[in-house]
Amino acid sequence: MMMQITKPVSFENVVSMEDLSAQDVLSFIHEASDFKAGKQIELKRPVYAANLFFESSTRTHTSFEMAERKLGLQVVNFDPSNSSLSKGESMGDTIKTFQAIGVDVMAIRDRKNEYYKDLIADPNVHVGIANGGDGSGQHPSQSLLDMMTIYEEFGHFEGLKVAIVGDLTHSRVARSNMEVLTMLGAHVYFGGPKKWYTEEFAKYGEWLPIDELVSQMDVMMFLRVQHERIADDENGAFSAEKYHAMYGLTEDREQMMPEHSIIMHPAPVNRGVEIADSLVECDKSRIFPQMANGVFVRMAIMTSLLRYRDLVKEEY
Repeated sequence: MMMQITKPVSFENVVSMEDLSAQDVLSFIHEASDFKAGKQIELKRPVYAANLFFESSTRTHTSFEMAERKLGLQVVNFDPSNSSLSKGESMGDTIKTFQAIGVDVMAIRDRKNEYYKDLIADPNVHVGIANGGDGSGQHPSQSLLDMMTIYEEFGHFEGLKVAIVGDLTHSRVARSNMEVLTMLGAHVYFGGPKKWYTEEFAKYGEWLPIDELVSQMDVMMFLRVQHERIADDENGAFSAEKYHAMYGLTEDREQMMPEHSIIMHPAPVNRGVEIADSLVECDKSRIFPQMANGVFVRMAIMTSLLRYRDLVKEEY
């Protein structure tokens, strides 16, 4: 699918990749690329943003804040551990509190899958919501920055072979990416412990052993083993060494990869588990460029929320 220059997108909320068409995804990539090249916007009035992260985050949280500041938004601080949530206040009332004091847009992350459904269905919630991740559900900004990184590398999606390897069951990245990659014309494959490969994933691609994947794929996308979620629903000790030997990208496996292929990971990386420590920043790795692209993608997402609310005066 070739990139098309289209009218910039305008969304009331950006909460799930399921809400986006292929053209929407390409439009977000295009606008993010424009921001990366130096595009700026002028706002009609002072605009306020808040980032409500009820689950730990480094990259997504700081990336949204950097995106907001680059756009000229004023960011209102929020610390969930010192908020009225500890007194029993609901998430909905917390959102409405920020809305009442003048916040226009916000990024939210929560452990509950689809937490956003009640918020966007509430007629009294008008603030623009960007989903920063919901449990093991969706992670649209991560998915879009992944798509931007792949597009920068190959210039297309049609026919690309992309393997998603690792902790599929607990990964919102896997779910978002398998859907959008298929929609864009790529061929999706899966790897890692087969117990994590369920019918949900089988609908989008086949499972192959890691040693078969590495020699065939254009993109090897590894997922973090989410110890904090596994501990909630599985028993037994986890062996990092055993996992790396059986399912990780070892130096020997990296040597089997095609010359043009790339390595991706949403991070944080468990070095020596999903990927050998020596390969995290190797020539094929795009892990840190993914993070850099995340700022520009989130600028595009927040701008789409501002456009919907008629808060953008000029773009140049």
